[in-house]
Amino acid sequence: MSVLFTFPGQGAQKPGMLHTLPEHPECARTLDEASNVLGRDVRTLDTESALRSTVAVQLCLLVAGVAMARVLAAHGAQPQMVAGLSIGAWPAAVTAGVLDFADAVRLVELRARLMEDAYPSGYGMTAIGGLTRQQLEPLVAAVHGSATPIYLANLNAPRQIVIAGADAAMSEVAELALEHGAGRAERLAVAVPSHCELFDEQARTLACAMDQVALQRPRIVYISSSAARALFDGRRIGADLAANMAQPVLWADTVRHAWERGARLALEMPSGSVLTRLTAPEFPDGLALSCEGARLDSLVGAVTKEADNSAG
Repeated sequence: MSVLFTFPGQGAQKPGMLHTLPEHPECARTLDEASNVLGRDVRTLDTESALRSTVAVQLCLLVAGVAMARVLAAHGAQPQMVAGLSIGAWPAAVTAGVLDFADAVRLVELRARLMEDAYPSGYGMTAIGGLTRQQLEPLVAAVHGSATPIYLANLNAPRQIVIAGADAAMSEVAELALEHGAGRAERLAVAVPSHCELFDEQARTLACAMDQVALQRPRIVYISSSAARALFDGRRIGADLAANMAQPVLWADTVRHAWERGARLALEMPSGSVLTRLTAPEFPDGLALSCEGARLDSLVGAVTKEADNSAG
């Protein structure tokens, strides 16, 4: 049996998220390293006003995820697998040893600027709860057009799907979904239409930048949430990271794959617990936990206990 670390995507950010990380040398090291790469103090990016920027959001999620994974590792609590949703794939790759953290900071800043510059306003993402993919697809198709682009983006659970596109199109699909039995239609705190073909051009630009950095074979199992399977080649993972902004997220299939590979404890890195709630149904006799609000010694204990069980 194995431990899976999960890393959340946009929407999980919270004001003050970098300031609520554990007071630990590994957190300080991570924050300082990111600040040195950026040429500004990364700690200034987690204010409510700063987090209106896609750049700040993605950098904060990268830094928080890597910092927490490093803290746990310093206490002997290490995963055997990693997976991340959207931007979460980047701290997952760093934790797996595929990508140097400094390179990840530079590339994530570029990724976020490409996304923000392409769609500075009028676009976003909306979560639809209560309908299956088969029920939602025809509603999206009925609205989608050149002036009203709208796509299925995140397949988070059998009946929790995120759509991405123009504001007017999202509102129309949300209204149709509620009329057809959806239990909720909630606009997410994401200012860009991630995980659809609207970002094909930006993904190609990022892929060119990715070609300039060193990529290693992962030290632990890296599971792509775009492919819902493990990838073992550094360059293949780099291509996956570059492309994921334009590819749907297959989260339910991803954690099911982790389960099938033996994961029985899923621990979500900061911030929030969205992935924990999504992962729990796929871990029927395992455990899904969040770092949010938990004591460090409790988290370390849970990880090391699972590791001991695996060794036994």
